[in-house]
Amino acid sequence: MDKAYFITATGTDIGKTWLTAGLLAACRARGAPVRALKPVMSGYDPARHEDSDIAKVGAGRTAWVYAAPLSPDLAAAKEGKAIDFDALLSWCRGEIDRNDGLLLIEGVGGAMVPLTVRHTVRDWIAALGVPTLLVCGSYLGALSHTLTALAALREAGVVPAIIVVNESAGSTVSLEDTLASLAPHVGGISLVALRRDDTAGVARLSETLLGSGT
Repeated sequence: MDKAYFITATGTDIGKTWLTAGLLAACRARGAPVRALKPVMSGYDPARHEDSDIAKVGAGRTAWVYAAPLSPDLAAAKEGKAIDFDALLSWCRGEIDRNDGLLLIEGVGGAMVPLTVRHTVRDWIAALGVPTLLVCGSYLGALSHTLTALAALREAGVVPAIIVVNESAGSTVSLEDTLASLAPHVGGISLVALRRDDTAGVARLSETLLGSGT
């Protein structure tokens, strides 16, 4: 079992939080030690904490939280702040080192969202060096978005362990067609298809992350 996984996506509102929360529930149902981090979040309203991604994944303390629903670099700037990238890495590494069991680190936005004037989420993933799950959709346009995100990650030396194709609501493209088109272009990366609210599929994915020996 790998100790930690980073969960990123091709963009925002693709299903990172839904997947992270589902994996947490599935692992806990098996009695496996697991927790999640949401180190960076923008668009946070403390008056609606229970609706936030932080609450949904039970992340506890989130170190870099901003109110504006913008990319983290812009959201931080609105508050006269900036994310200290080295501090972010140090904080995450500390959490990984002290963790007992599986740790899920949920990113913010998509893989190429800016964190600072010099760094994106991709740089964060590459620097941590933990296995990565790339979440994509099945909407029209998702193929290009997924392969573009994959190319960007590979450019930084990041090869996702799994690409999770999360079925998009109301899509004119079937999940089956999305998988059939993606498969020849991902270089053998495992593709996992999840239908809408597919808790059974998430449970199977949790077994993969935990490993047969857990």
